[in-house]
Formats: sequence, C-alpha cells, structure tokens
Amino acid sequence: MARRPRIDFAGYHHIVNRGVSGTDIFLTPKDKEMFLAILCKACKLYDIIVHDYCLMDNHYHILVENSKENLSLFMRQINANYAIYFNKKYKRSGHLWQGRFKSWFILQDTYLYQTIRYIEYNPIKAKITSEIGEYPYTLGGTLLSKMEVIPCAKNSLMGEQYSIKELAEFLNKPLSEDEAKALEEEKKKKFNKSDDSVKQEWNKKVEEYFSTDMNKVERNIAMREAFLDGHSQTVIAKHLGVTSALVSYNIKNLKFDT
Repeated sequence: MARRPRIDFAGYHHIVNRGVSGTDIFLTPKDKEMFLAILCKACKLYDIIVHDYCLMDNHYHILVENSKENLSLFMRQINANYAIYFNKKYKRSGHLWQGRFKSWFILQDTYLYQTIRYIEYNPIKAKITSEIGEYPYTLGGTLLSKMEVIPCAKNSLMGEQYSIKELAEFLNKPLSEDEAKALEEEKKKKFNKSDDSVKQEWNKKVEEYFSTDMNKVERNIAMREAFLDGHSQTVIAKHLGVTSALVSYNIKNLKFDT
C-alpha cells in the first residue's frame, strides 16, 4: 500500500510517534525531561510553537504550529536526537521508533480544540490517573498544577486563552462519542495548497449528498454526512437554500421527523 503523503503545510499538526514494537521510549522522568528539552531546541531552530503534548511511556503526542513548510525537518531533528540520547544512555543500538511519525493537519478550530482534549485524556484512558491535571507530562497538567511551562509552549493556546479555572472546565469535558467519531473522520481527510492557502480535497461535492426526491429524514442524514466529511454549515445551507442555524440544529439533533 502506498504511503500517505506527508503534509508539511504551515499550520496546526497533531503528531504521534511510538517505540519500535511497542517498547517503552521513556524509562524515567529524566528521559521525558530530556525529550522536552530536545523538542524546545528544535522549536527554536524551526520557529515552531507547541500547543499541547502528552508523553506516555511508549509513545508521545504533540500538537504544534509551524509558520513554514518545515515539519519533516523539525521531526527528523527531534527523533534523531532523542534516539541518540536514548541509545547512548541505555547502551542499545538499532531503531528506536516504530517507523516514520504519524501526523494529521488540522484546518478547522473545532477539531483543533477537540484534539487538545483528546491528547489530555490519554493518561486517563490508559488508567495512569483518574483526574485531568494530575499527570505531569501533559501541557494541561503542567498548567493546572501551576508548574513551570517549557519555553516552546509559552505561547500555547491553552496558556494564552484560558484562566486556570476555565482550562479545568474545558479539559474536564471528555469527548462525546460523536466528537470522537468526527475527529477520527477528520484524520482521514486530504488537503492541498492553492494560491498560498490550504484547502481540503473533497471526495464529494456538496451537491452530491442531496437529491430533489429526498424526504426530511434523508435530507437531515445527508446534512450530517456532508458536515462530517468537512463541508461547512454555511456551504450546506447555501446549497439547500436554508439558514445556517437550521443546518446546525439538524446536524446536532439529527431530526428524524417527516
């Protein structure tokens, strides 16, 4: 199977990497601290902001924002330098990482903030802790515990847009089943660059979701499908000749009355 193309566009990226064969890549707190130091050094070199991170024992998540098309260079620096550190410290050789890192480009704010909540819930999902803010190796945990924030995350969305109380309220809301499903669907989308802007590649045009002989049930389902595929509520509403508020309501409530 062909590899999924790497997206280096400037913008937001959710990145995940794992240890080879699922092995641990962090054996001590010092290892995690070293990884964060390497991360910040690379951020300074490539002008990148960290908006969230979560360091688990056998993998990590980072949410970053780049202003140049340099994501692959940035990640190569991090993974190579940490592998050198780890192999030297533990007197091992060979590959440390499962393979090339996975990354997902994030275009819409809705999915950006859902990704933050997803990342912060990793320690709870893994049953390492039961409370948001207790795990020290996420950015949210660092902020809520009022610990020193790493330099490359000083301008993070969580740090700049939320008070401690607001952040606790934001992060303490786990993703709903619908939000988790939408986030997984978002990861499958493809993007391209046109006229210096990044746009989604559509598998279907908005008009292809609808037909003139649809009843209200079928139309409401089609609205939701088009929305989950990435078409905005405004675009759907314009095509149907209805208000965006009606589209929003029907998507949220999935009206099945005829």
